[in-house]
Amino acid sequence: MTPHMKPVGHRFAHARVVSGSVFVAALAGAAGLTSPSVALQPGLSPRQLAGQRVIYSYPGLTPPATLLRKVRAGEAAGVIFFAENIGSRAQIRAVVRELQQAAAQSPVKAPLLLMTDQEGGQVRRLTGAPVLSEKQIGVSAAPASAAQEAGRGAGLNLKGVGMNVNLAPVLDVYREPGNFIDQFGRAYSRNPHTVARLGRDFITAQQRTGVAATAKHFPGLGAATKTQNTDEGPVTLRVPVTTLRAVDELPYSSAIASGARLVMISWATYPALDAHRPAGLSTMVVRGELRQRLKFVGVTITDALEAGALRRFGTVSNRAVLAARAGMDLVLCSARSVQQGTSAVSALAAGRQSGQLNRRAFDASVNRVIALRVAVGP
Repeated sequence: MTPHMKPVGHRFAHARVVSGSVFVAALAGAAGLTSPSVALQPGLSPRQLAGQRVIYSYPGLTPPATLLRKVRAGEAAGVIFFAENIGSRAQIRAVVRELQQAAAQSPVKAPLLLMTDQEGGQVRRLTGAPVLSEKQIGVSAAPASAAQEAGRGAGLNLKGVGMNVNLAPVLDVYREPGNFIDQFGRAYSRNPHTVARLGRDFITAQQRTGVAATAKHFPGLGAATKTQNTDEGPVTLRVPVTTLRAVDELPYSSAIASGARLVMISWATYPALDAHRPAGLSTMVVRGELRQRLKFVGVTITDALEAGALRRFGTVSNRAVLAARAGMDLVLCSARSVQQGTSAVSALAAGRQSGQLNRRAFDASVNRVIALRVAVGP
Protein backbone atom coordinates (compact mmCIF):
# COMPACT_ATOMS: atom_id res chain seq x y z
CA MET A 1 0.00 0.00 0.00
CA THR A 2 1.19 3.49 -0.78
CA PRO A 3 -0.36 5.84 1.81
CA HIS A 4 -1.50 9.34 0.97
CA MET A 5 -2.29 11.00 4.28
CA LYS A 6 -4.43 14.10 4.08
CA PRO A 7 -2.33 17.18 4.90
CA VAL A 8 -2.94 19.03 8.13
CA GLY A 9 -6.05 21.12 7.72
CA HIS A 10 -7.75 18.76 5.26
CA ARG A 11 -11.28 17.86 6.25
CA PHE A 12 -12.81 14.49 5.58
CA ALA A 13 -16.31 13.58 6.53
CA HIS A 14 -18.41 10.45 6.65
CA ALA A 15 -15.67 8.24 5.24
CA ARG A 16 -17.01 4.75 5.02
CA VAL A 17 -14.95 1.70 5.99
CA VAL A 18 -15.52 -0.74 3.19
CA SER A 19 -17.12 -3.55 5.18
CA GLY A 20 -20.05 -1.38 6.21
CA SER A 21 -19.41 -2.25 9.87
CA VAL A 22 -17.80 1.08 10.73
CA PHE A 23 -18.49 4.59 9.51
CA VAL A 24 -16.00 7.32 10.27
CA ALA A 25 -16.89 11.00 10.40
CA ALA A 26 -13.77 12.86 11.40
CA LEU A 27 -12.06 16.17 10.99
CA ALA A 28 -8.33 16.72 10.70
CA GLY A 29 -8.05 20.27 11.93
CA ALA A 30 -5.08 22.54 12.36
CA ALA A 31 -4.09 20.81 15.59
CA GLY A 32 -4.16 17.31 14.09
CA LEU A 33 -7.03 14.85 14.28
CA THR A 34 -9.95 16.33 16.14
CA SER A 35 -12.18 14.07 18.16
CA PRO A 36 -13.92 11.94 15.56
CA SER A 37 -17.58 11.06 15.54
CA VAL A 38 -17.68 7.38 14.66
CA ALA A 39 -20.68 5.11 14.70
CA LEU A 40 -19.64 1.58 15.61
CA GLN A 41 -22.42 -0.43 14.07
CA PRO A 42 -23.37 -3.92 15.26
CA GLY A 43 -21.08 -6.56 13.89
CA LEU A 44 -17.72 -5.77 15.43
CA SER A 45 -17.04 -8.26 18.19
CA PRO A 46 -15.40 -7.37 21.51
CA ARG A 47 -12.14 -8.88 20.22
CA GLN A 48 -12.32 -6.84 17.03
CA LEU A 49 -12.89 -3.66 19.03
CA ALA A 50 -9.99 -4.56 21.30
CA GLY A 51 -7.81 -5.35 18.31
CA GLN A 52 -8.08 -1.75 17.16
CA ARG A 53 -5.97 -0.84 20.18
CA VAL A 54 -3.08 -3.28 19.71
CA ILE A 55 0.13 -3.03 17.69
CA TYR A 56 1.75 -6.43 17.06
CA SER A 57 5.32 -7.51 16.40
CA TYR A 58 6.89 -10.75 15.22
CA PRO A 59 10.33 -12.39 14.90
CA GLY A 60 12.30 -12.82 11.69
CA LEU A 61 11.64 -11.87 8.10
CA THR A 62 8.25 -13.50 7.52
CA PRO A 63 4.97 -12.59 9.22
CA PRO A 64 3.69 -15.72 10.99
CA ALA A 65 0.46 -17.28 9.79
CA THR A 66 -1.02 -16.57 13.22
CA LEU A 67 -0.46 -12.83 12.74
CA LEU A 68 -2.04 -12.86 9.29
CA ARG A 69 -5.06 -14.65 10.76
CA LYS A 70 -5.39 -11.96 13.44
CA VAL A 71 -5.25 -9.25 10.79
CA ARG A 72 -7.85 -10.95 8.61
CA ALA A 73 -10.08 -11.39 11.66
CA GLY A 74 -9.96 -7.65 12.33
CA GLU A 75 -8.09 -8.11 15.61
CA ALA A 76 -5.06 -5.91 14.90
CA ALA A 77 -4.53 -2.18 14.49
CA GLY A 78 -1.04 -2.48 13.11
CA VAL A 79 2.47 -3.89 13.22
CA ILE A 80 5.83 -2.50 14.32
CA PHE A 81 8.96 -3.51 12.39
CA PHE A 82 12.47 -3.92 13.74
CA ALA A 83 15.82 -4.47 12.02
CA GLU A 84 15.38 -8.25 12.29
CA ASN A 85 12.22 -7.99 10.17
CA ILE A 86 13.95 -6.20 7.30
CA GLY A 87 16.23 -8.09 4.91
CA SER A 88 15.97 -5.72 1.96
CA ARG A 89 13.66 -3.03 0.66
CA ALA A 90 12.05 -5.48 -1.76
CA GLN A 91 11.49 -8.00 1.03
CA ILE A 92 9.87 -5.58 3.48
CA ARG A 93 7.79 -4.03 0.69
CA ALA A 94 6.41 -7.51 -0.06
CA VAL A 95 5.69 -8.06 3.65
CA VAL A 96 3.83 -4.76 3.87
CA ARG A 97 1.79 -5.66 0.80
CA GLU A 98 0.89 -9.06 2.30
CA LEU A 99 -0.20 -7.51 5.58
CA GLN A 100 -2.32 -4.84 3.90
CA GLN A 101 -3.94 -7.44 1.66
CA ALA A 102 -4.87 -9.37 4.79
CA ALA A 103 -6.29 -6.19 6.32
CA ALA A 104 -8.44 -5.65 3.24
CA GLN A 105 -10.11 -9.00 3.99
CA SER A 106 -10.97 -8.05 7.57
CA PRO A 107 -14.37 -6.82 8.82
CA VAL A 108 -12.80 -3.41 9.46
CA LYS A 109 -11.11 -3.03 6.07
CA ALA A 110 -9.04 -0.01 7.05
CA PRO A 111 -5.30 0.06 6.29
CA LEU A 112 -3.05 -1.21 9.06
CA LEU A 113 -0.77 1.18 10.89
CA LEU A 114 2.66 -0.07 9.83
CA MET A 115 5.42 1.60 11.80
CA THR A 116 9.06 1.65 12.77
CA ASP A 117 11.64 3.84 14.54
CA GLN A 118 13.27 5.96 11.84
CA GLU A 119 14.68 8.74 13.99
CA GLY A 120 17.99 9.22 12.19
CA GLY A 121 21.60 8.63 13.14
CA GLN A 122 22.02 5.38 15.06
CA VAL A 123 18.29 4.78 15.44
CA ARG A 124 17.14 3.67 12.00
CA ARG A 125 15.51 0.39 10.99
CA LEU A 126 15.73 1.10 7.27
CA THR A 127 18.92 2.12 5.53
CA GLY A 128 18.91 5.63 4.14
CA ALA A 129 17.29 8.84 5.30
CA PRO A 130 17.46 10.46 7.71
CA VAL A 131 21.21 10.00 7.97
CA LEU A 132 21.83 12.75 10.52
CA SER A 133 20.93 12.21 14.18
CA GLU A 134 18.81 14.80 15.92
CA LYS A 135 21.85 16.08 17.79
CA GLN A 136 23.77 16.47 14.53
CA ILE A 137 20.82 18.43 13.15
CA GLY A 138 20.73 20.63 16.22
CA VAL A 139 24.39 21.64 15.93
CA SER A 140 24.43 21.95 12.14
CA ALA A 141 24.95 25.23 10.28
CA ALA A 142 21.30 25.32 9.17
CA PRO A 143 19.27 23.34 11.72
CA ALA A 144 15.82 24.23 10.38
CA SER A 145 16.68 23.12 6.85
CA ALA A 146 18.35 19.97 8.18
CA ALA A 147 15.29 19.09 10.29
CA GLN A 148 12.97 19.63 7.34
CA GLU A 149 15.14 17.48 5.09
CA ALA A 150 15.32 14.76 7.76
CA GLY A 151 11.54 14.71 8.14
CA ARG A 152 10.98 14.64 4.40
CA GLY A 153 13.65 11.97 3.94
CA ALA A 154 12.23 9.80 6.70
CA GLY A 155 8.73 10.07 5.25
CA LEU A 156 9.76 9.25 1.70
CA ASN A 157 11.94 6.37 2.91
CA LEU A 158 9.11 4.75 4.87
CA LYS A 159 6.51 5.54 2.24
CA GLY A 160 8.74 3.88 -0.35
CA VAL A 161 8.26 0.51 1.35
CA GLY A 162 4.62 1.11 2.28
CA MET A 163 4.95 2.06 5.95
CA ASN A 164 2.72 4.86 7.15
CA VAL A 165 3.80 5.72 10.71
CA ASN A 166 7.18 6.82 12.00
CA LEU A 167 7.83 6.59 15.75
CA ALA A 168 9.74 9.87 15.59
CA PRO A 169 10.74 12.57 16.33
CA VAL A 170 12.18 12.45 19.85
CA LEU A 171 11.26 15.68 21.64
CA ASP A 172 13.20 15.08 24.86
CA VAL A 173 15.16 18.11 26.12
CA TYR A 174 18.36 16.56 27.42
CA ARG A 175 19.97 17.98 30.54
CA GLU A 176 23.51 16.58 30.64
CA PRO A 177 25.87 15.56 27.82
CA GLY A 178 26.03 11.78 27.54
CA ASN A 179 22.84 11.10 29.49
CA PHE A 180 20.25 8.47 28.50
CA ILE A 181 18.93 10.41 25.52
CA ASP A 182 22.04 12.31 24.49
CA GLN A 183 24.42 9.34 24.46
CA PHE A 184 22.97 8.18 21.16
CA GLY A 185 22.40 11.67 19.75
CA ARG A 186 18.63 11.33 20.01
CA ALA A 187 17.85 14.89 21.14
CA TYR A 188 18.07 18.13 19.20
CA SER A 189 19.17 20.36 22.03
CA ARG A 190 19.24 21.30 25.72
CA ASN A 191 17.12 24.31 24.79
CA PRO A 192 13.39 23.53 24.80
CA HIS A 193 12.61 26.25 22.27
CA THR A 194 15.16 24.78 19.84
CA VAL A 195 13.69 21.30 20.33
CA ALA A 196 10.21 22.71 19.72
CA ARG A 197 11.21 24.47 16.48
CA LEU A 198 13.16 21.56 15.02
CA GLY A 199 10.58 19.00 16.07
CA ARG A 200 7.92 21.09 14.35
CA ASP A 201 10.02 21.28 11.19
CA PHE A 202 10.56 17.50 11.16
CA ILE A 203 6.90 16.70 11.82
CA THR A 204 5.54 19.09 9.21
CA ALA A 205 7.93 17.94 6.49
CA GLN A 206 7.38 14.26 7.21
CA GLN A 207 3.60 14.40 7.34
CA ARG A 208 3.51 16.18 4.00
CA THR A 209 4.86 12.93 2.53
CA GLY A 210 1.86 11.01 3.89
CA VAL A 211 3.61 9.35 6.84
CA ALA A 212 2.28 10.07 10.34
CA ALA A 213 4.70 11.42 12.94
CA THR A 214 4.91 10.38 16.59
CA ALA A 215 6.19 12.87 19.16
CA LYS A 216 7.95 11.06 22.01
CA HIS A 217 8.50 10.44 24.95
CA PHE A 218 5.86 12.57 26.76
CA PRO A 219 6.22 14.32 29.15
CA GLY A 220 9.95 13.97 28.50
CA LEU A 221 12.96 11.77 29.26
CA GLY A 222 15.53 14.54 29.00
CA ALA A 223 16.29 14.46 32.74
CA ALA A 224 17.11 10.73 32.77
CA THR A 225 20.71 9.90 33.63
CA LYS A 226 22.82 7.58 31.51
CA THR A 227 21.75 4.52 33.50
CA GLN A 228 18.05 5.37 33.76
CA ASN A 229 16.63 3.17 31.02
CA THR A 230 12.93 2.35 31.18
CA ASP A 231 13.51 -0.69 29.00
CA GLU A 232 15.56 -2.21 31.80
CA GLY A 233 13.84 -1.09 34.99
CA PRO A 234 11.81 1.51 36.84
CA VAL A 235 12.85 5.14 36.36
CA THR A 236 11.73 8.02 38.56
CA LEU A 237 12.36 11.58 37.37
CA ARG A 238 11.98 14.08 40.21
CA VAL A 239 11.45 17.15 38.09
CA PRO A 240 9.32 19.99 39.54
CA VAL A 241 6.02 20.48 37.77
CA THR A 242 6.97 24.02 36.79
CA THR A 243 10.09 22.68 35.04
CA LEU A 244 8.22 19.82 33.41
CA ARG A 245 5.76 22.26 31.89
CA ALA A 246 8.20 25.02 30.97
CA VAL A 247 10.95 22.75 29.62
CA ASP A 248 9.98 19.14 28.97
CA GLU A 249 6.42 19.63 27.77
CA LEU A 250 7.07 22.78 25.78
CA PRO A 251 8.06 20.97 22.55
CA TYR A 252 4.81 19.02 22.68
CA SER A 253 2.72 22.18 22.50
CA SER A 254 4.52 22.99 19.26
CA ALA A 255 4.17 19.42 17.97
CA ILE A 256 0.45 19.39 18.68
CA ALA A 257 -0.03 22.76 17.00
CA SER A 258 1.89 21.36 14.01
CA GLY A 259 -0.57 18.49 13.69
CA ALA A 260 1.46 15.55 15.05
CA ARG A 261 -0.77 12.52 14.57
CA LEU A 262 0.51 10.47 17.52
CA VAL A 263 2.18 11.00 20.88
CA MET A 264 4.12 8.25 22.66
CA ILE A 265 4.05 8.37 26.46
CA SER A 266 7.11 7.43 28.50
CA TRP A 267 7.30 4.71 31.14
CA ALA A 268 9.16 6.91 33.62
CA THR A 269 7.39 7.98 36.80
CA TYR A 270 7.06 11.72 37.46
CA PRO A 271 6.17 12.30 41.15
CA ALA A 272 5.28 15.93 40.41
CA LEU A 273 2.40 14.60 38.29
CA ASP A 274 1.71 11.12 39.71
CA ALA A 275 3.89 9.51 42.37
CA HIS A 276 2.36 6.06 41.99
CA ARG A 277 2.20 5.20 38.28
CA PRO A 278 4.51 5.46 35.27
CA ALA A 279 3.29 8.13 32.86
CA GLY A 280 1.76 5.70 30.37
CA LEU A 281 -0.34 4.13 33.14
CA SER A 282 -1.33 7.43 34.71
CA THR A 283 -4.69 9.07 34.10
CA MET A 284 -3.24 12.30 35.48
CA VAL A 285 -0.55 12.33 32.80
CA VAL A 286 -2.48 11.00 29.80
CA ARG A 287 -5.88 12.55 30.34
CA GLY A 288 -4.76 15.43 32.53
CA GLU A 289 -1.50 16.81 31.14
CA LEU A 290 -1.72 15.68 27.53
CA ARG A 291 -5.42 15.69 26.72
CA GLN A 292 -6.75 18.44 28.98
CA ARG A 293 -3.81 20.79 29.48
CA LEU A 294 -2.16 20.51 26.06
CA LYS A 295 -5.41 19.72 24.18
CA PHE A 296 -4.03 16.78 22.21
CA VAL A 297 -6.81 15.06 20.27
CA GLY A 298 -4.80 12.57 18.21
CA VAL A 299 -3.74 9.01 18.99
CA THR A 300 -1.75 8.08 22.08
CA ILE A 301 0.59 5.08 21.97
CA THR A 302 2.53 3.37 24.73
CA ASP A 303 6.21 2.60 24.70
CA ALA A 304 7.08 -1.13 24.70
CA LEU A 305 4.58 -3.00 26.89
CA GLU A 306 7.28 -5.48 27.95
CA ALA A 307 9.54 -2.75 29.39
CA GLY A 308 11.34 -3.41 32.65
CA ALA A 309 9.87 -0.20 34.06
CA LEU A 310 6.53 -2.03 34.32
CA ARG A 311 7.87 -5.04 36.21
CA ARG A 312 5.71 -4.48 39.27
CA PHE A 313 2.54 -4.13 37.22
CA GLY A 314 2.19 -7.81 36.44
CA THR A 315 1.46 -9.56 33.18
CA VAL A 316 1.14 -8.14 29.70
CA SER A 317 -2.62 -8.52 30.10
CA ASN A 318 -2.70 -6.46 33.28
CA ARG A 319 -0.41 -3.80 31.81
CA ALA A 320 -2.59 -3.47 28.72
CA VAL A 321 -5.71 -2.93 30.83
CA LEU A 322 -3.97 -0.39 33.08
CA ALA A 323 -2.72 1.52 30.03
CA ALA A 324 -6.18 1.55 28.47
CA ARG A 325 -7.74 2.69 31.72
CA ALA A 326 -5.24 5.57 31.88
CA GLY A 327 -6.33 6.70 28.42
CA MET A 328 -3.80 5.12 26.08
CA ASP A 329 -5.33 4.43 22.66
CA LEU A 330 -2.70 1.98 21.35
CA VAL A 331 -0.61 -0.53 23.27
CA LEU A 332 2.72 -1.41 21.69
CA CYS A 333 3.42 -5.14 21.92
CA SER A 334 7.00 -5.14 20.67
CA ALA A 335 8.46 -8.33 22.18
CA ARG A 336 8.51 -9.97 18.71
CA SER A 337 5.76 -12.32 19.82
CA VAL A 338 2.31 -12.59 18.27
CA GLN A 339 1.14 -14.17 21.52
CA GLN A 340 1.96 -10.96 23.37
CA GLY A 341 -0.43 -9.03 21.15
CA THR A 342 -3.06 -11.76 21.42
CA SER A 343 -2.88 -11.61 25.22
CA ALA A 344 -3.38 -7.86 25.14
CA VAL A 345 -6.40 -8.19 22.85
CA SER A 346 -7.98 -10.82 25.11
CA ALA A 347 -7.46 -8.69 28.21
CA LEU A 348 -8.84 -5.53 26.61
CA ALA A 349 -11.89 -7.35 25.24
CA ALA A 350 -12.60 -8.89 28.64
CA GLY A 351 -12.11 -5.51 30.33
CA ARG A 352 -14.62 -3.86 28.04
CA GLN A 353 -17.15 -6.66 28.46
CA SER A 354 -16.88 -6.72 32.26
CA GLY A 355 -17.04 -2.97 32.68
CA GLN A 356 -13.51 -2.85 34.10
CA LEU A 357 -12.85 -0.52 31.18
CA ASN A 358 -15.36 2.24 30.55
CA ARG A 359 -17.08 1.43 27.25
CA ARG A 360 -17.56 5.03 26.20
CA ALA A 361 -13.88 5.82 26.71
CA PHE A 362 -12.91 2.51 25.09
CA ASP A 363 -14.91 3.24 21.96
CA ALA A 364 -13.55 6.79 21.79
CA SER A 365 -10.06 5.27 21.60
CA VAL A 366 -11.20 2.87 18.89
CA ASN A 367 -12.68 5.82 17.00
CA ARG A 368 -9.44 7.77 17.11
CA VAL A 369 -7.43 4.79 15.89
CA ILE A 370 -9.79 3.97 13.04
CA ALA A 371 -9.84 7.64 12.01
CA LEU A 372 -6.04 7.54 11.84
CA ARG A 373 -6.08 4.27 9.87
CA VAL A 374 -8.46 5.82 7.38
CA ALA A 375 -6.35 9.00 7.21
CA VAL A 376 -3.16 7.15 6.29
CA GLY A 377 -4.95 5.04 3.71
CA PRO A 378 -4.51 5.23 -0.04
